[in-house]
Amino acid sequence: MSLPAASSPLTRAVAWLGGTCFVAALATGAWWFGVVLATPAPGSGARPLALLWNVLVFTIFAAHHSVMARTRAKDWIRTVVPPDLERSVYVWVASLLFIALCLSWQRVPGVVYTATGWTVGVLRAVQLAGVVFTLAGARVLDGLELAGIRQVLGPPRPADIRVVWPFTVVRHPIYLGWALLVFGASPMTVDRLVWALVSTLYLVIAMPWEERSLSAAAGPAYSAYCRRVRWRMVPGLY
Repeated sequence: MSLPAASSPLTRAVAWLGGTCFVAALATGAWWFGVVLATPAPGSGARPLALLWNVLVFTIFAAHHSVMARTRAKDWIRTVVPPDLERSVYVWVASLLFIALCLSWQRVPGVVYTATGWTVGVLRAVQLAGVVFTLAGARVLDGLELAGIRQVLGPPRPADIRVVWPFTVVRHPIYLGWALLVFGASPMTVDRLVWALVSTLYLVIAMPWEERSLSAAAGPAYSAYCRRVRWRMVPGLY
């Protein structure tokens, strides 16, 4: 059976449904971290097996990102589905894995701290900055392209480097936004702290790999951009 052409209604439907799944995954993550993990789990104790499980499932989710984002994996996917659906396949798998990660999370009791007084305003400002960096970064990158939809709507855009805010502050402002959002949370339950630490550690480890792929796609322009914007994620630190 031959595969549908990239411009076929079926291909477009798959991409749009993948985008819907992407939005559903984001909503699930916001609900899970913002509502479910904000309430301390019942009981007491460290529950090392639960911690180990949570690190394991997050590692599986992160491994998908690292493997499927590589050029060889992308080339293989294009031999299985129409080329314009390569990003959509990535989005489908990532979204479903992220939802599974949230729903399979094993709760761990305990509260690290709860903000009071003026610290409440400080942490809210930190999270607001996280929202700004995330939305501004996504706007520059094109949300439809990130969701795998733009690729089926017309000719692919050439790989280019747009050195505009917030990409003039750090090279990965969406990752900075993520860190501000998760570490600015209060109450900081043990669940939230584990989520914040494991997810941010993954981003720190994955960024050099991601930048190799970006350099291969954009060529010398990306190397020049890296020289211009020194910091990857946190100004003055990393």
